[in-house]
Amino acid sequence: MLLWIIAALAAYFVKGLCGFANTLLFNSLMSFGNSVVNIAPVELVLSFPTSVIMAWKGRRSLRAAIFVPPALMTLAGSAAGAFLLKNIDGSLVKVFFGFVVVALGVEMLLRDRSGKRAEGSTALFLVVGVLSGVLTGLFGVGALMAAYMSRTTANGDEFKANMCAVFAAGDVFRIALYAAMGILTGPVLRQALLLAPFMLAGLFLGMKSAGRIDEKKARRIVVILLIVSGAALIAGNLHLGGA
Repeated sequence: MLLWIIAALAAYFVKGLCGFANTLLFNSLMSFGNSVVNIAPVELVLSFPTSVIMAWKGRRSLRAAIFVPPALMTLAGSAAGAFLLKNIDGSLVKVFFGFVVVALGVEMLLRDRSGKRAEGSTALFLVVGVLSGVLTGLFGVGALMAAYMSRTTANGDEFKANMCAVFAAGDVFRIALYAAMGILTGPVLRQALLLAPFMLAGLFLGMKSAGRIDEKKARRIVVILLIVSGAALIAGNLHLGGA
């Protein structure tokens, strides 16, 4: 239980700080001795209220044109991802997405240093939206969508609010789907309830810390977390594949 508590505190501190990466951190810490199908539903139940809290906190920065289309694309991909969750070995899929996330993160880091801001591409949006939805349905990982949203939002507050609105919409869908598939069970809900105080403590500490970091540094933290999370996804699953 101690590891679950540490994972909840650390993961939701990061969520409060930058609006995402909680799932990757939580899953990484909990992956020793636990399967994805046991970890993902607990993290989902914890994640949903944090996304609602952060979207509400940043409601003045919410823009329907920013969060509604990605939310719809994520829902479409999540359906496929959730059904695959019980039926595939996800290691190779995680490695592939890890490389994509690292590449996008490096590109954004270089672009931020050059001072240029890329316009959103419709084709890129469609591809990233569906792939991110599949990844979210499989593992609850939203790093790929975060990479896209970082390209299309103007500042850190707008990024976090709209990103969390996308996550909240996806979480509602996944909760219903996981329940229908028998992945979301009574023991899962009890475990999440026990971890909820630690999740809230981590979240609010992260949100308070975010207010003390200037926007440019916060945005760079987001990009670096993308790169690190993608690399962790690759390393962890290459190791599992070779074990």
